[in-house]
Amino acid sequence: MGILDRADLIDGSRVEAGDVVVGFASAGVHANGFSLVRRVLELEDYDGDDLLAPTRLYLDDVRALRRDADVRALAHVTGGGIEGNLSRVVPKGLRVRIAWDAWERPPVFQWLARHVGEDELRRVFNLGIGYCAIVPEAAGRLIIGTVE
Repeated sequence: MGILDRADLIDGSRVEAGDVVVGFASAGVHANGFSLVRRVLELEDYDGDDLLAPTRLYLDDVRALRRDADVRALAHVTGGGIEGNLSRVVPKGLRVRIAWDAWERPPVFQWLARHVGEDELRRVFNLGIGYCAIVPEAAGRLIIGTVE
């Protein structure tokens, strides 16, 4: 909880068609979909560090982006995947189109993909993007999608 001036509130209401989605890399699976992860572990072992890596904190990344860009919306990618979480911050009538090949997925998601279909992977996991911001332009940042 906190107090801020209404003018400083980032609530997604200023998102417009043509804005871009910036992605911040996750450390791994985080807390997303561990029931499904446990089922996959029954089929195949995985010993990579990115399976149980602690959730990254994105505060410094967001502060840096806010210094450089007009941040219009923010979304922590938890259960529901990238699209599910971004849909909560985009005004009605707009949608986000993700460029799924814009980043390299960490090894844990390649392992999961051997046992889980792509649609379910996208719906349940962060796939290597743990936090997103929507901005009008994002020079030098990882752009993973656009608003339409």
